[in-house]
Amino acid sequence: MEERLLQVENLKKWFPTNDSSLLSKEKKYVKAIDDVSFFINKGETLGLVGESGCGKSTTGRAILRLIEATEGKIYFENEDLGMLSSRKLKKRRKDMQIVFQDPYASLNPRLKVKQIIEEPMTLHLKISKNERMEKVKQIMHDVGLNESYLDRYPHEFSGGQRQRIGIARALAVNPKLIIMDEPVSALDVSVQAQVLNLIQDLQVKYGLTYLFITHNLSVVKHISNRIAVMYLGKIVEVADREEFFRNPRHPYSQALISAIPEPNPKLKRERIILTGDIPSPIDPPKGCRFHTRCPFVMEQCRLEEPKLVDIGSNHFVSCHILES
Repeated sequence: MEERLLQVENLKKWFPTNDSSLLSKEKKYVKAIDDVSFFINKGETLGLVGESGCGKSTTGRAILRLIEATEGKIYFENEDLGMLSSRKLKKRRKDMQIVFQDPYASLNPRLKVKQIIEEPMTLHLKISKNERMEKVKQIMHDVGLNESYLDRYPHEFSGGQRQRIGIARALAVNPKLIIMDEPVSALDVSVQAQVLNLIQDLQVKYGLTYLFITHNLSVVKHISNRIAVMYLGKIVEVADREEFFRNPRHPYSQALISAIPEPNPKLKRERIILTGDIPSPIDPPKGCRFHTRCPFVMEQCRLEEPKLVDIGSNHFVSCHILES
């Protein structure tokens, strides 16, 4: 049986707004994450996909307690992260790291590369200065950068090189889980493939587990073992990679897959065009949140929220159509 590294249960993150009506004292919230549950097994990559604004990045930050969840439980190696004191959480942080989307904003421009990578070691690892520098050089080699770059500043590097530095910083404290928050979306397509291959190689070398957040299904197909689809703060489908792309069951997943460019011009894929705009997370639709854009909407969809149920083969879907 596979060992479970991370377990997320009924996670919510609601942000209060300032636009409450003068006629109503009811406080309004942006429901960025609204009752999300999933797990990640040790050594695997879970791809979390969905349109911009669906709550993917907020989920990653809530897991690391970079922002505090409104409700829900997060278990890392069976330890409830929400119950940890500041001191214990600091010790836990070395096991959970993040690589941010923007390689230009995520690195301190005033620090040299060697300082950027060494800084987490100074905080979390009880090793000497010489040992830290040897480790910095080894990690630089592992991410494909020359150690002669150690005395340079971030502005002297390309986007792809900066992201490699960001990955090196995450590796510095020997983490078990790395949350990859859109790590290649800001890079040129030619560089994306290089960084994705690097991420996979490092997973094997360091024994890493990934939560890979992206809106790009082509990327997630390349790198993930399992895929979770998120829409307006909810998980609507979870499945193994092969099962998901062979047999997507939720209408939203089907629409996303139909939008993937087909490299073979002789093969024609029927494109599913979703009508309407994404509803506001401040006032999401009642019932199924996707019903305002779903081509198969039924009356039940407008009234009752579907549950995420197992339809077999480790495939979970939240849709009334499958229940009827």
